[in-house]
Amino acid sequence: MARTIGLMTLVVRNYDEAIDYYVNILDFILVEDSGLDENKRWVVIAPKLNSEFKLLLAQPKNEKEAAAIGNQTGGRVFLFLYTDDLDRDYKLYRSRGVKFVREIIEEYYGKVAVFEDLYGNLWDLIEPKQYLS
Repeated sequence: MARTIGLMTLVVRNYDEAIDYYVNILDFILVEDSGLDENKRWVVIAPKLNSEFKLLLAQPKNEKEAAAIGNQTGGRVFLFLYTDDLDRDYKLYRSRGVKFVREIIEEYYGKVAVFEDLYGNLWDLIEPKQYLS
């Protein structure tokens, strides 16, 4: 039997604020936005249309969940966004106001820079070695 992780929850302050950031700043695609009740929506985004991995944006329903916004991994890098051209995406993101906390460096696995998202979660932006000449 084949298994894959299809969705991961990302706790956000506000659905519309998060959609605006991930779609308009990071160039993600809004896959689904369905109302479940007057306070809850099923909001799914992905880095590209055919991505197998998607993020489910979720507004917190209590203080415990709200406390996780921006710190879902205790300060470690939370998500790893792969690209075929790190320099291009780095310049694009910087021009859109994305805050990089670690500049581009070469690692054994490729080139990487670390940025903070709208909420302070850390992301690795990685161009794997397979794309480097």
